[in-house]
Amino acid sequence: MFETFVSFLIPALVVAAIFVVLLLFVAPRELRTICFRELRSYFFSPIAYVCVVIFLIISNVITFWFGGALERGEAELYGSYFQYIPWYLIVIAPAVGMRLWSEEHRLGTIELLLTMPIAPWHAILGKFLAASVVIFAMLVLSFPVVITMNYLGDPDNGVILAGFTACLLTGLCFLAVTSVISAVTRSQVVALLVSIVLCLALWLGGLNPLVELLDTMRGPGLIFWPAVKLLSSISVMPHFNELAKGVLGFRDIVFFASFIAFCLFTTAMVIRLKRA
Repeated sequence: MFETFVSFLIPALVVAAIFVVLLLFVAPRELRTICFRELRSYFFSPIAYVCVVIFLIISNVITFWFGGALERGEAELYGSYFQYIPWYLIVIAPAVGMRLWSEEHRLGTIELLLTMPIAPWHAILGKFLAASVVIFAMLVLSFPVVITMNYLGDPDNGVILAGFTACLLTGLCFLAVTSVISAVTRSQVVALLVSIVLCLALWLGGLNPLVELLDTMRGPGLIFWPAVKLLSSISVMPHFNELAKGVLGFRDIVFFASFIAFCLFTTAMVIRLKRA
């Protein structure tokens, strides 16, 4: 049991250590300042704690009560745990990221922030990294699920680690989408609702039965078919499924990295327009 705990915790600690080292010794001072300021705002308020607790309660209840993790007779987490995580993140990630820029708009501090002698990407990346820490903490605190599976059977912990990696990257994609929407509006509620809708569309775009159903309806009555095809091509679901099953493909990693980078670039463009 102790070995299982260590085998799950060590990769998380390594990632956290790399993040801290890069932030303290490699990242520019301005980026560190923004990141630490955002982290304080998250963990000195109920936001992070509420999101983490809700995530842990919902994920464990669905996994063991409705997902049938104990009745499946298989020591794996994809069917009872990982395939449900993105559905929680569709709501949780926007809840974490809705305040990234909307709060600055509401308080009127965005003008002060943008007139400081820092590059826009310092603020954008600093805020995004701080919110990413909250998502990362949620997944790390899910270690009791891993220990339970190892107690009941002999699962492949490498595949489980790949599943958590897929969940983290999916959460970061949803967080990046929320960053764009939060930069557009001053209302956190609007940022939350719009981000949930977009993240849901981004996820459902990879649902093959839905795409096939819409394909049969294609014609003059379906004027949004090009948008449906676009969502299908950039959907997170196929890439998540590959990683969550333990298939570590270079194409999937490139997709997640490119998607997050594009959303952060779009955030920069929105802020640049507001700054002008």
